[in-house]
Amino acid sequence: MSPNSVDFNFSRSSHLQLIILQISQVEQQAKDLKDQPFDLQSSSSHQTDHNLRLAIAQVAIDGGRFGGFRSRNEPKITYKYDRIDEVKKKCSSILPPDSNKKPYGKRLYGIKDKLSFINGDWWQDLDKSPLMPFYHKPNGSNSDPRLNVSSFDSRSPLNLVSFWVTDVDRAHRSRNSVNINGILQLGITMLGSFGYTPYENDPTFHIYQDHSDLTVSFQGIVYDNSEDDNNGDTVICLLGSTMLPFRYRDSSNPWDWIKEPGFMTNPPLNQDDQILLTIHYPKTFTLTKRGISGVLRSLNPKTNEKYFDDVHISSSLSGSASYEFKSQKLVSKACAPYPFKENVTDGIGLYKGSDFCLILERFTGQDPLTVVPNWKCNRPGNVCSKLGPFDSDDSIRSTNGSFKGVRLSFQDVRCEEPSVKGKNGKYLKVSGIIRVVPPYENPYRAAQRTGLNNMTLSVEGMWESSSGQLCMIGCRGAVDQESNGCDSRVCLYIPLSFSIQQRSIIIGTISSVEDGDTNNSSYFPLVFEKLVRASELYDQYTDSKPYYTYSKIKFAGSVLEKTEPFSFGTVVKKSLLNFPKLGDADSYLLALSVLSEDLTLHHPAVPDPQANRASRTDLQVEILSIGPLFGHYWSLLNGSVTEEDGPYHSKETYTEKQLLLNVSAQISLSGPQYGNFSNLFVEGLYHPLVGKMYLMGCRDVRASWNVLYESMDLENGLDCWIEVVVSYPPTTTRWLVNPTARISISSQRNAVDPLYFKPVKLQTVPIMYRAQREDILSRQGVEGILRALTLSVAIACILSELFYIKENSDSSPYVSIVMLSVQAFGYAIPLVTGAEAIFKKSKSYEESWVLEKSQMIQVIDYTVKILVLVSFSLIIRLYQKVWRARVRLYSRAPLEPSRAPSDKRVLLVTVVIHLVGFVCVFMVHKVQPWLVELEEYAGLVQDFFLLPQVIGNLIWQIGCIPLRKSYFIGLTVIQLLPHVYDYIRSPIPNPYFSEEYEFVDPRLDFYSKVGDVLIPVIAVLLAVLVHVQQKLGYEKLARVLDFGKFRVLPRPSVAYERLPPVVAEAEMTSGVNGDGVMRKDVDIE
Repeated sequence: MSPNSVDFNFSRSSHLQLIILQISQVEQQAKDLKDQPFDLQSSSSHQTDHNLRLAIAQVAIDGGRFGGFRSRNEPKITYKYDRIDEVKKKCSSILPPDSNKKPYGKRLYGIKDKLSFINGDWWQDLDKSPLMPFYHKPNGSNSDPRLNVSSFDSRSPLNLVSFWVTDVDRAHRSRNSVNINGILQLGITMLGSFGYTPYENDPTFHIYQDHSDLTVSFQGIVYDNSEDDNNGDTVICLLGSTMLPFRYRDSSNPWDWIKEPGFMTNPPLNQDDQILLTIHYPKTFTLTKRGISGVLRSLNPKTNEKYFDDVHISSSLSGSASYEFKSQKLVSKACAPYPFKENVTDGIGLYKGSDFCLILERFTGQDPLTVVPNWKCNRPGNVCSKLGPFDSDDSIRSTNGSFKGVRLSFQDVRCEEPSVKGKNGKYLKVSGIIRVVPPYENPYRAAQRTGLNNMTLSVEGMWESSSGQLCMIGCRGAVDQESNGCDSRVCLYIPLSFSIQQRSIIIGTISSVEDGDTNNSSYFPLVFEKLVRASELYDQYTDSKPYYTYSKIKFAGSVLEKTEPFSFGTVVKKSLLNFPKLGDADSYLLALSVLSEDLTLHHPAVPDPQANRASRTDLQVEILSIGPLFGHYWSLLNGSVTEEDGPYHSKETYTEKQLLLNVSAQISLSGPQYGNFSNLFVEGLYHPLVGKMYLMGCRDVRASWNVLYESMDLENGLDCWIEVVVSYPPTTTRWLVNPTARISISSQRNAVDPLYFKPVKLQTVPIMYRAQREDILSRQGVEGILRALTLSVAIACILSELFYIKENSDSSPYVSIVMLSVQAFGYAIPLVTGAEAIFKKSKSYEESWVLEKSQMIQVIDYTVKILVLVSFSLIIRLYQKVWRARVRLYSRAPLEPSRAPSDKRVLLVTVVIHLVGFVCVFMVHKVQPWLVELEEYAGLVQDFFLLPQVIGNLIWQIGCIPLRKSYFIGLTVIQLLPHVYDYIRSPIPNPYFSEEYEFVDPRLDFYSKVGDVLIPVIAVLLAVLVHVQQKLGYEKLARVLDFGKFRVLPRPSVAYERLPPVVAEAEMTSGVNGDGVMRKDVDIE
């Protein structure tokens, strides 16, 4: 059967899915481009792009719905049960006959939620009949797509399956069964997950790049196959129908139609209603019975083209199902005697409060856990590179024991407090699932998966407040009746004490229970952790008073002495500039917390000095503790430090030693060039007189296990031979000092050491301190007042020219129309677009709700707009008077139009000069789009507004004074003020859109420091030329520039010999009408 004869089914919903997923494909291609060396975006946005793609793909997978809700336009679904007799026949070998049990209907409540699951795993024991194709181009290549990606890819596809019970036939139920409708969606995807119910009226197959999915609608029977309410299982047996993808008989190339164009919009499909689905659910979910297993089977003969090999399904209990703790014997096998003794928490204070489960759920539900390298391992074979009891794919094995990018997701945490108290305090039972998240998999998508395999551990155990240890038994994958695979011990702790070597708010181990001897186990104990973040330190956790212990202060003092030797510049800096320091506050802790916020950095940064924009990175300096304060001060809820009541007032005088503050932080850098020290744990001293932190740092070294083992000077597996200096900008004179922070990171190891790295120096975009966030208001107010004043002066200059040409009407025709048009254009654009008329080039902030709420800013803004409108009106009036004066000249000499000035040649020469200038500027600023350069160059045209007048004076060979000095000199000065303002001050940072500042790369700044000098020089030169032309006149100027054989200007021509002066604007002109009567041409002012 050829694909041309196959039924094609592609609904409108499929078109919507195609469009949305094609958008995600374009975004993926853009992301691939951004990953190249010439990346112009920071890699921190990569995660944002990826999350957006997942969201778009999720909508596509959901059939075009948002949030799983139906559209009002979707037709109402009528569920049918016309195949129940056929189901009973096909399922007779699976389902037992009816019994005399109580009616099933009493247990119908919540059956939809209990039997539904999402994002499970599926696989086939491939023989000759795969279920569906998958289209993928590795790294954008044109290789032929195959069923699966056989070789390792950084974005390996996932086989996911979801099942929903959509209807329960409550009207017809037997003693131990009930009829249901359901829908199953399974696919291979790199784009998203199957979290929402698909469109039920269109069970079919879809394929796009990096995504394939098949939806099957079912009807069938749910059987309760248990003898009592606690044992046995629940079985569903369903018959389904769908549109299967057409498969060729050639098993080596079953999906050859993928090579044909248009296969995504119209894939060849086959109608099939002989699909059997059976799923087994444990009646009671426990450690060894928490798995859901099923088989999707084709009832067609193997010779039929619709036949496919069995599809195996694995999932686990849903959130609505109850869990029972019944594995005390297995827990005792791993944890007796309790607590299990291990040295991972030696010297660390542990949480032993009553809210252990709340804290555990909060910390594990936000981010996955990080796997620590096996830096202590020195075992033969591949023991040291093995990921604990889990199976490893190629991406994990390639790390060679460093486990870079490998994480663990702790899912479905459940706690139960028994009625019987523990012997030594509070006692809890805890269960959950630990899932491996490979480097290529999105951790948030992994957290939604429910399948059980050899990369998951089902865990159950106990916690007692006396020890603070959570000890659990771990069972790998789906557990059989003999509990095979339950041979792992998981110990987990929540520390309260922190140091430069201990930054984990969760720490744990996974080890083998075999004889309790790690030397006899098949893997080395695996250590995992979750790093602390200051933003997470609140609620019940801080009630237990976590604290930080400083241990590198002496070394940090040596960095201070080495970095800051005594000099005159340092003395001046200390005396004239102010930097972030402790200020007056309601309490000492609050003063520390405010300072901690000022020292925290979350900004893009570039190399210092900058090499290129492509090396831009995201810098984060998160202050963990400062002085005695750990985390942030949350009013009276923070109990980490006991302080005296009363406000805190900073003193006038301190010794430098008294001013120094102990500080600890975590520094994060994004980007592949910083991958080997992307996270630094630092502590040291902050010197508020110079605004610098002098720090010693430790980094989590992600090298192979043998390199780590041979590095004998590691401290708890960390490389602590790192010096860091962070410099902050002053809080004063911010308009004259570039308000950027700088950071220097250097290794103290020898260059031949494998852990050595080259020094790193970075400069951030402008930053803003907490107390200075109002500066953006005051600065916009100042610039608004300057704009209003300059516009007022401009209005005065234009008025002076209007009065001048009224008194000197014979000179008014020689005012350049092109010059007036340039000025009118400069005032008209702000009225149309809302842009700034003056100081636009110096504006370094964006509109925000903070600015909109300032009444002062609004008043200034309205005033400026009124002044712009007045300026525009006056320029138009001046344009009108010049135009009418020229019309009168034409009417007085109609046979000699050349004797009246014309701007045609002036316009042509001006345009040519500016085109050449724009091309030159664009060649210099190649990195900018030409439209951006054109917009910026428009401001330059306004700066050189006198250029057309200079050209016109030469062409018209003037012998008069068309422009008043106060007019052209005054407007020139006004146009130059923004450049002077730009030159003497640094841009103020925008706290809302700081990543858009361009001045961090001087090549992108159109009005650079050089331009702020060169442009005023040219503008002043034009003003001087106009003055000389008007004072000397063309004839005298030509004689001055006559050097004998060489003439700068041509001899005066009679072409523009001026007509006799006009005494008044109302004059008699000769004109002949039909009756030969003289008429009067009056200029109405």
